[in-house]
Amino acid sequence: MHNTIRLTVSQALVRYLAALRVEFTHVDGRTEVVPYVGGAFAIFGHGNVTGLGESLHQVRDQLPTFRAHNEQGMANAAIAYAKANFRQRIMAVTSSIGPGATNMVTSAALAHVGRLPVLLLPGDVFVTRLPDPVLQQVEDFEHGDVSANDCFRPVTRYFDRITRPEQLLVALPRAIQVLTDPAQCGPVCLALPQDVQTFAFDWPADFFEPPVIRFRRPPAEQRELDDAVALLKTARKPMLVAGGGVLYSQAWAALRDFADAHGIPVVESQAGKGSLAWDHPLNLGAIGVTGSPAANAAAAECDVVFAVGTRLQDFTTGSHALFSHAKLLSLNVQPFDAGKKRGQALVADARAGLAQLSSALGDWRADAAWTDTSRTRAATWVARVTELTLNVPTETRPYDAEVIGAVRESAADMGLDSGTNDLVVCAAGTLPAELHKLWRSGLPGNYHMDYAYSTMGYEVAGGLGAKLARPEREVFVLVGDGSYMMLNAELATSVMLGRKIIVVLLDNRGYGCIERLQVNSGGASFNNMLDDCIPEGGQPSSIDFAMHGRSMGAEAVHVQDVAELRRALVRARAATKSQVLVIDTTHRRTTDDGGAWWEVALPEVSPRPEAMAAQARYVEAKQKQFH
Repeated sequence: MHNTIRLTVSQALVRYLAALRVEFTHVDGRTEVVPYVGGAFAIFGHGNVTGLGESLHQVRDQLPTFRAHNEQGMANAAIAYAKANFRQRIMAVTSSIGPGATNMVTSAALAHVGRLPVLLLPGDVFVTRLPDPVLQQVEDFEHGDVSANDCFRPVTRYFDRITRPEQLLVALPRAIQVLTDPAQCGPVCLALPQDVQTFAFDWPADFFEPPVIRFRRPPAEQRELDDAVALLKTARKPMLVAGGGVLYSQAWAALRDFADAHGIPVVESQAGKGSLAWDHPLNLGAIGVTGSPAANAAAAECDVVFAVGTRLQDFTTGSHALFSHAKLLSLNVQPFDAGKKRGQALVADARAGLAQLSSALGDWRADAAWTDTSRTRAATWVARVTELTLNVPTETRPYDAEVIGAVRESAADMGLDSGTNDLVVCAAGTLPAELHKLWRSGLPGNYHMDYAYSTMGYEVAGGLGAKLARPEREVFVLVGDGSYMMLNAELATSVMLGRKIIVVLLDNRGYGCIERLQVNSGGASFNNMLDDCIPEGGQPSSIDFAMHGRSMGAEAVHVQDVAELRRALVRARAATKSQVLVIDTTHRRTTDDGGAWWEVALPEVSPRPEAMAAQARYVEAKQKQFH
């Protein structure tokens, strides 16, 4: 007869999570066994406080609980924690039923699109249904078993509603399997009816002794490997696109060795930036819509595109017009991604696949002239980035590139060797484009961008999650005023937890990125910039972001120019409390170097001549798209 332990569902759940261990690999290659779940973010309500809340209190020494200020914010922080740990560790997130749960749906979608693990534990309505409708319950007139938590179904990799205690014996291991599977990785939701959380059960004692998690690295199948080798050997001018899968596989050394051995230039997607050191002689920088001229010139001339660990998002491919002329080979652990755009698939872990492929290629190399041209382009772009980021502003308000340069150089201003080991967090607006081109990544993982879902409001919470994962690094949150206004409450959480982040807030007085897209597409400036949105009887916006930062407990200052920003950054680096540095910027100037076409559908009929002219350009550009 098995030994058993009598616990409630909630007690069993948190004991299982606290017992999980993972073989964790550091950036430098060191491995150690550490807790898999780094903690739980929680906002309690009637749907989880007496069940899961009481249970979390019991294990708080083994599984710390962090109080947040917004459910979406805490879920974003948990996702950022997993991303900063290269998907090797996770956090759990629990809310009450109703609005607490649905606040997390956007975060679930963010994690789903970005292939990032997070464990969502929303409270749910009574499984007995006797007190229905309870406070905050969503009633469906035709389906008695539907609750607000069913909104999670399309935006999670695995969803389950625990209606009996013993279901947890199956659901929890299955949830962890999804969270740790390199191909299926994504968000998991276990909906927990509030009465079921309190039900007791006699649990097998060995259930709470799970094996150490070790991540799979599936190799390529021989036939696909042979086909991939044959395709690459036909190439004279190959180009390698490094995606997020390179980082999650920790394949950066394998990538560097592959590029060096075969003379292939490397370009980086938003998710893959940092896969190769910024100053590597074959790193051409960012690719695509937000790409460098070096990378996009190579894309226009290459004959084979070797995509490694990338979803081939439209910003990477220029809406599939940038390199539609080239043959495509996709190495990806997920067959869904490997098979995109009728490319030749090589289904494998990025690190394992690159090693296999390099060995099979032997001494084959790209054309020497192509490799030499790529080195020249890379060096030219490195010099140009220095020029762009260290420019003296030519008008009253600086633009994003000059702010990025100030952040980078503030390390040198403190006498540090380099600012390239700082970790930068961003998500939306113009900044992702500028950072993709101009941020210098010295270590894998120090470029932290949500540009899969591009979630406005991710930045501050994401900075907190990144700091929890990487406390040894200086974490800079670069955010525009529009995105900051969407969600900033976890700034107060960072202060409360003693996890310092440096928020550099660029105030361009509205949604400058979208206003620029609106005007460049032939539209009139409308409903984006604050000064254009004042109705009769209204008042101009006069938000004092520095005062707001101070009200949240941070130290904050509004600087007048880039020179003052650099001085403030030195003080911010030396500080121990979270910082907010506000600077007025313009959205009219952007970095003109590089870039590619991006498909945004335009009206076929409009009374505006500008719109009709833009539509004609749109039709012409679509002729280059892959079909």
